[in-house]
Amino acid sequence: MSIVLENKGIQTDYFYVPPFVLQEGEVVVLFLYNGGYYYDTEVFLRDIFCGKIKHENVILNRKMSFVDYFRRSYFRDTFFPLTVGRYLKKNADLKSPFSNKIYEDECIKKETKIEKLPGTLRKLLSLYVTLSKTKDIVFDLAGLDPQGAEFTFKIVKDAVKEGGSAILLDHFEDMKDHASKYIEVEWNKDMLPPLKEFKLNLYKK
Repeated sequence: MSIVLENKGIQTDYFYVPPFVLQEGEVVVLFLYNGGYYYDTEVFLRDIFCGKIKHENVILNRKMSFVDYFRRSYFRDTFFPLTVGRYLKKNADLKSPFSNKIYEDECIKKETKIEKLPGTLRKLLSLYVTLSKTKDIVFDLAGLDPQGAEFTFKIVKDAVKEGGSAILLDHFEDMKDHASKYIEVEWNKDMLPPLKEFKLNLYKK
């Protein structure tokens, strides 16, 4: 199997990410813990794994893409509600089978308005769009209930079997037993201020 990404260890003032290797066909779960610092940490690490931030201890052999959140324009959607069909036409690679996979849910049609979709289906729509363009992804399960999270994880695990790869940035331990590799971020508790006042400054030199 080819190595997609190699992490030799990421050290910050706040935490340490132990070394791991991501190979083709694997889903690595990186458990960040839960708390007020979760989002800042996720953004920092996904930027490293997707190559937006260069880190001396992270070697990227293939470009990885983050499964971004669906963001709607409230003004535009009020007058011209975005449909599943138009969203796919604009954002997906229509030559990929993933561009039509959302329609496997019998409730979804091209004319379905995205604003009417529940959280899991919105997440799957973004996931399929990303997988239509790349086979190496970084993703999270934010906003999903346990059933939706498990279903989404299974979709990713099946999708990467044929030469793809994935890193899940997670704040629950639910996927521990399903991961190819499970890595826990090691936090320096002495460096953490009270959560209500806490915002990581991970980009400082």
